[in-house]
Amino acid sequence: MSVAYVDTSVAVALAFGAEGAESLATRLAGYSRLVSSNLLEAELRAACRREGQPVPTHLLARVSWILAHRPLSPEMETALEAGSLHGADLWHVASALYAAPEPGAIAFLTLDRRQARVVAALGFRGGEAECGPSSETRRAESGSSNPQKSSQ
Repeated sequence: MSVAYVDTSVAVALAFGAEGAESLATRLAGYSRLVSSNLLEAELRAACRREGQPVPTHLLARVSWILAHRPLSPEMETALEAGSLHGADLWHVASALYAAPEPGAIAFLTLDRRQARVVAALGFRGGEAECGPSSETRRAESGSSNPQKSSQ
């Protein structure tokens, strides 16, 4: 079984039909199971509402939710030892570590270069997905520290 953790950046790119979204959708279809923190749903719904886009419920239906039953402090410490992350990005990486204590067992798909560097350092497969400009480029252009999470 091939498993991929999906970061919100990937779901937003698919929802908004970003450049390269078709190849990204094909890549997701290659995994037998998609997992994510339920933060993805909140971030995706907020972004879709803000932009007047429909929520891709077909994508949400494919995701198995990681619901931690304890604080993720140890996973957050591990993630931060690998590199600096913004709060929501840290939560996603910590959730993936919680679900896969052996990171090499699953892929972690993100469009965020900083997050991709951290998950690669931790040993997750996959890393940065390709779709339009990087989130760091979008952040620089918009002046925002986190485009899909600002204004929510």
